[in-house]
Amino acid sequence: FRLALIQLHVSAVKSENLQRACGLVREASAKGAKVVALPECFNSPYGTQYFKEYAEKIPGESTQKLSEVAKECSIYLIGGSIPEEDGGKLYNTCTVFGPDGAMLAKHRKVHLFDINVPGKIQFKESETLSPGNSFSMFDTPYCKVGLGICYDMRFAEMAQIYGQKGCQLLIYPGAFNLTTGPAHWELLQRGRAVDNQVYVAAVSPARDEKASYVAWGHSTVVNPWGEVIAKAGAEETVVYTDIDLKKLAEIRQQIPILSQKRCDLYGVEMKK
Repeated sequence: FRLALIQLHVSAVKSENLQRACGLVREASAKGAKVVALPECFNSPYGTQYFKEYAEKIPGESTQKLSEVAKECSIYLIGGSIPEEDGGKLYNTCTVFGPDGAMLAKHRKVHLFDINVPGKIQFKESETLSPGNSFSMFDTPYCKVGLGICYDMRFAEMAQIYGQKGCQLLIYPGAFNLTTGPAHWELLQRGRAVDNQVYVAAVSPARDEKASYVAWGHSTVVNPWGEVIAKAGAEETVVYTDIDLKKLAEIRQQIPILSQKRCDLYGVEMKK
């Protein structure tokens, strides 16, 4: 099946972001994409100072638009993420819609991005956001898909659990920056893919040098052999790739790590 990653240029105008995102979803569908993914924080600028102002309930304006365009195009749509307000708390939340417009999954970012690299970047999502507390998977006629958001990708255990639960594609809407992007963006995707023998796709916003937080871009798809099979530059674009589940099955047969794990010695388990 064909997967499309929409590396959207995100502006400060929410209505404009929604309109452009939906336009690019239609374009991707017209080119044969059956599963389409948007980037982290696709409807608002990324930054702790913006989350409260742009936050919405779910369902709300942004998710309504996603539901409508998924149904119109008859596709599976991974709605990047938006700032969500619920019960007085804010979350960084990804919603997924099926070809009938129904919401199939809602993933709240589990690991909050609190880092301090002296002289380069300091960022603390936990100043405004609360963490999610659950894994998120959904089924398609093609394969089962596991979801994470950005910093979630650094936690190998999460991807391993998705693999154990039968996911063959992991999708991470993410906005790495100019410090962590060149260092770890591709490396982490290749690591998660080869460790679990799955396809991994990570979807970034396009780079905006004038933004307070500058995204790395380079939306990428990695196959279960650890090879980069599709990659964007820094500009707004749509990345297309064909996901070959026969190839995934062949790789698992050739190097059967999933059946060779020593569960008598170690294990990673899902607690809730």
